[in-house]
Amino acid sequence: MNTTDRTRRLDLDWIRIAAFGLLIAYHVGMYYVSWGWHIKSPFASDTLEPLMLALNPWRLSLLFLVSGCATAFLLRDTPRAGLGRIARKRSRFLLVPLVFGMLLVVPPQTYYEAVDKLGFADGYLAFWHRYLVADHSLCHAGECLRVPTWNHLWFVVYLWAYTMLLLALRAFAPAGLAAALRRPLAGWGLLCWPWLWLAFARVVLFPRFGMTHALVDDLYNHAQYLPVFAIGYLIARDDGAWDWLASRRWAMLALALAAYGVFLAYALHFSTDNPPAESLRAAVRVVYALLQWSAILATLGWARHLLAARRDTRARAYLTDAVFCYYIVHQTAIIIAAHAMRPLGLAPAVEGPLLIAITVATCAVSYEIARRVPLLRPLFGIRGSRISLPVQVISRRPAGVSS
Repeated sequence: MNTTDRTRRLDLDWIRIAAFGLLIAYHVGMYYVSWGWHIKSPFASDTLEPLMLALNPWRLSLLFLVSGCATAFLLRDTPRAGLGRIARKRSRFLLVPLVFGMLLVVPPQTYYEAVDKLGFADGYLAFWHRYLVADHSLCHAGECLRVPTWNHLWFVVYLWAYTMLLLALRAFAPAGLAAALRRPLAGWGLLCWPWLWLAFARVVLFPRFGMTHALVDDLYNHAQYLPVFAIGYLIARDDGAWDWLASRRWAMLALALAAYGVFLAYALHFSTDNPPAESLRAAVRVVYALLQWSAILATLGWARHLLAARRDTRARAYLTDAVFCYYIVHQTAIIIAAHAMRPLGLAPAVEGPLLIAITVATCAVSYEIARRVPLLRPLFGIRGSRISLPVQVISRRPAGVSS
């Protein structure tokens, strides 16, 4: 393994920024599709669903992989004696915004969900009191809201749990374990073994356990996200793996597009009223896993290739610092703005882009205010000083990679 830690890895920074940016557009899309969400547009339909299906299998797995990479660089050269300090630092960085978000940022989401789904009419302050005291009687027609909740902030909880588990392994695992786990990921093993595992999880675990985002009873999500986080940690500093991905970027893109074509044809043809045979359902779940993993590898390979000769920019540094704050704020901004705009009766083609613009503006204003107030910085996940993802710049095109 050849490692070079002298400078920054801009490709990982930009992937992380783009993935969180994509999350804003995706959650705006959730307002307009027919799938369940916190609130729904009066114009909800299946129009956007093919595009959403292209993103849904891999968008969050990509974030966990990049987070695993970031953790690898965070821990580089850290002795075992220093792992406790890292654990405390990461816990403060992740759990303080989580608690703040659950108490103040998330409640408006649940309030408007209660208004829409349960007909709650007692006002926000009355709802917030019931939210804080964990009132489980917020029900209508057998549908109840769980409060308090972390809603979209579940990602932070899982990331903290995986980071703590990794730190424990670093502290107690035998020397050479990481190298042994990295060996099967060389070459085409980086495609095949994770795909096979994700296929197993989708075929065997997903039908039985589903997804809860509740941490303690979410076996399927842990089966997909924890290994992906670990893979990010294992390959983060392996230049050979990244060069291989860059050289196979077209192949990974072709696999992802082919898998998406099969998955989309399946989704458009079958429905609850026209269910597929169980054997076909299982086969398409294997295809789903291929789409999930090949799309991630394509993204990594193309980012490595396209950013190989790029210089750093102030925009990258600014957005790397801001992106966690944007993540904390964005879903609440979407739901409040969408609910406020309903009386206008705007068509989705007009309202959707406007909703994205309002959400981004709200996130930007929140960040600009919070970063200037020392007491607010930790609440919104803003570091004490501008520190970006601790990885290296690619100052040259990787050897052996053709255009």
